[in-house]
Amino acid sequence: MTTLTIALIAKNEAANLTDCLASCAGLADQIVVVDSGSTDDTVAIAEQFGAKVIVHTLWQGFGPQRQVAQSHVTGDWVLWLDADERLTPALKVAIREAITLDDRQCLYQVNRLSWVFGRFIRHSGWYPDRVVRLYATKKTSYTKAPVHEQVMVPTGFALKTLDGDLLHYTYRDLQHYLVKSAQYADLWASERKSRGKTSSLTQGTWHALGCFFKMYILKTGFLDGKQGLLLALLSSHSTFAKYADLWVRDQPKP
Repeated sequence: MTTLTIALIAKNEAANLTDCLASCAGLADQIVVVDSGSTDDTVAIAEQFGAKVIVHTLWQGFGPQRQVAQSHVTGDWVLWLDADERLTPALKVAIREAITLDDRQCLYQVNRLSWVFGRFIRHSGWYPDRVVRLYATKKTSYTKAPVHEQVMVPTGFALKTLDGDLLHYTYRDLQHYLVKSAQYADLWASERKSRGKTSSLTQGTWHALGCFFKMYILKTGFLDGKQGLLLALLSSHSTFAKYADLWVRDQPKP
């Protein structure tokens, strides 16, 4: 019988993990959770759901951490989730059908529907936000990128979209958004700096303005109400911040 492993990487996700794993009930033959040093009940909660927990605190970025997790996967197929995501019943049915079909030359992407600041965001370029999450374990893996890592799609493989939505409860509040944005800016700037890239405040400004125009106008963010406006403003700020971070790294040190 074809087997499925659900894999997650996590740190201090006790507030989210119970609902995430509960939404997966009855679906997986194995659950793998790689914890990067939680100080809350993340590990205990994962173990309550029967997960194989690996504590790996040598953080090298999201891509490498996912590769560590995949090295512990024993299922024929692996489904990747984040702790702030939930499977809908329709998506679970689609996953079961894909596993039963067992076409290992096919990768599956899901439609993510995000809840942000009080509503689901269906515009702004945020939906359907398709991401590859289900594939035959031995066929591919995530890249080593420290941030914005992606599943590598082998040449000649089919890419299909599963029915149903993956619900994404991405930010608890504005402070959570700003903290995560700063973390991503730091990782992005570090990666670019390591490749000898430079930036300027002018470059950051133009990219930020372009981000706002694209999200709010071209991607009809205005249809997401006040949340759409706030997201466009925050995203343009985040875009500017990462270019500014890279620029600051080249300035004279005291």
